Amino acid sequence: MTARITDIDDGPGGHHGVGARLRTPHDRAASAPWADKLWAAVRTGDEYAAVDVVTDALAAGLDPESVLLDVIGAVQHKVGLEWAANRMSVADEHAATAINDRVIAVLPARRPADSRGRITVACVDQEWHALPARLVSETLRLRGWRVDYLGAQVPTAHLISHIHRTGPDAACLSSSLPTRLPLAHSAITAVQAAGTPVMAGGLAFGADGRYARQLGADAWAPDARAAADRLAAGPLTRPVPAHQTIDDLPHLADQEYTLVARSSTRLVRDTIQRLQQHIPAMRDYSDEQRERTAEDIAHIVSFLTAALYVDSDDVFTGFLTWTAEVLTARRVPARSLLPCLDLLEEQLHDFPRARRLLDAGRTALAFRP
Repeated sequence: MTARITDIDDGPGGHHGVGARLRTPHDRAASAPWADKLWAAVRTGDEYAAVDVVTDALAAGLDPESVLLDVIGAVQHKVGLEWAANRMSVADEHAATAINDRVIAVLPARRPADSRGRITVACVDQEWHALPARLVSETLRLRGWRVDYLGAQVPTAHLISHIHRTGPDAACLSSSLPTRLPLAHSAITAVQAAGTPVMAGGLAFGADGRYARQLGADAWAPDARAAADRLAAGPLTRPVPAHQTIDDLPHLADQEYTLVARSSTRLVRDTIQRLQQHIPAMRDYSDEQRERTAEDIAHIVSFLTAALYVDSDDVFTGFLTWTAEVLTARRVPARSLLPCLDLLEEQLHDFPRARRLLDAGRTALAFRP
């Protein structure tokens, strides 16, 4: 495994869920030409042309929300797809994301309506995919809400300090990577304990919001428009009294998640050492190849740990099948993942849920080249 699957900015939960849901055929027809123009500007790294596209779209009468979600959001969605298909480098993807973030500032800034209320929007701790949360924030602003946008990787303690200081009507918490679900759970329960309801969003919570419900969020939205629509429909129900993690996830009583999480560094180290014994060619790897292989194995362990937290095969198999597609696009055989799963199972023989997840992973990869 030497393709760089660790620069995940659109992995199993990346920019795909940026709120770019297109609405009616008329909306698509109106927005699509502008999205094509913005894509051309972004693909060539021309920030000035990108600003001109957004300015011209607004001048032509396209409403700001459509520009935000159906032009900028749609282009960001395509950026993720192109990176996964190996048609954009990591550097190109980062440059494109920066341009899209920049052109959002071109949209009109409206003074919030006092009657709407105040919303806090933040990414959970260690979640660096900020653009989905920013699209939610800007959509709410366009609809008249007062929004405190806290950006990426907000430590839960800082989030709670902000909640106590500002007293928002709700907090919208975003996470794109399922590996952040334990931290998201901590943030959800802490915000609720402060008396503020939580709406969760982002692909980390599942395409149908199953993990948002499992972690006790008061609401879930699949995209920015849905989030704004739900908040406009009426206040979220105030959270139940403070409760413990085990109340939401009783399977954690078996301690598998805790023990595997604590031993993750050792699991990665030992798996690398055992791989070198099983695959002699690894002894001739360059330092860069060894580093990438270690990062790949670390990701496998991270997703296995997250899957243990919510007791979901889909979290683990979804990551593996997506990774297989990324590796295949980079001409690396997906079967290279299988020895890692076998070696991890040898080390986790006393953990039945972990073995179940690893078996599900092997099954998901069974027919991959």
